[in-house]
Amino acid sequence: MIMKNGFSDAFLMEAERHEAWGAAQLEALSEFMPAGPWTADLEACLYRQGDLELRVAVLGTFDLRERSWMWGWANPGLRGSEVVALTGGIERYGRAHAIAEFTEEVVDLSGFEDPRRAAEMLAFAGMGVAEAPGYLGLPAGPDSQVYFLPDDPQVPRAGLDAVSLPRQLVTGAGLIGRSARQVVTGYLDHHGLPSREDGGLIRTDLPGGSTAEIEFDDAGRIAAVRLTAV
Repeated sequence: MIMKNGFSDAFLMEAERHEAWGAAQLEALSEFMPAGPWTADLEACLYRQGDLELRVAVLGTFDLRERSWMWGWANPGLRGSEVVALTGGIERYGRAHAIAEFTEEVVDLSGFEDPRRAAEMLAFAGMGVAEAPGYLGLPAGPDSQVYFLPDDPQVPRAGLDAVSLPRQLVTGAGLIGRSARQVVTGYLDHHGLPSREDGGLIRTDLPGGSTAEIEFDDAGRIAAVRLTAV
C-alpha cells in the first residue's frame, strides 16, 4: 500500500538496492550527454540533444500542478507502443514483488513534503528495475516534466572501480538510510559479483583477483570497507 505521506517499505527497500550503482550511473550519463536543446520523436523512440541521437523509452511524467506521477506504460496516448515497452517491465516487476508504486498507473504525490523529489525517487527506482543506464528528466511544458530511459548501447555503463568503491557504497547508504546491507548487495548484484555474508561482514571477489570486505556496525551502518589486492 502506498502511504499518503510517504512511500511503502517495499518500495524503499527496492529503491535502496539501486542507490550506490544508480548514483554512479547517473554521474556517467551526465558526463556523456552533450549540451544543447533537446527534441524527441516518440513514434521512432528517438531522443536528440546537441549532435547526439539516442534510442529511448518513456519512463513517466510528473504533473507539477496535480503533484502526481504517471508511468509511461500507463499513458493513454502511449500504452502498448514501442516507446513504453521497456517501462512495461517495471509494472510486471511490481506485481511480481508486491510493490504498489510500480503498479499504480498514477501515483499521488500531493501528500509528500517535496513532490518533485518524490517523482525523482520513482524515476530513480524505475531506472534501477529496468537496468537502464540512467534517466533524463526534462521540462515538457509549464506544469509537467517528462522522464526518459536511455535504451541505447552508446550510453556508457559505470564500471566497478576498486578505488572509488568505498565512497560509492558509503554515499549510496546515506541517500535513504534504511538498510546499508541492501545498498551493498544491490550494488554487487548490478555488477554481477557474488557476495558472501558472515555476521557483520559481506565479502566479494573483485575483477582482477582482489577482494573487498564490507563491515557493518551494530546499528547496521557501514563501518569499514577493506580492499585486499592480489
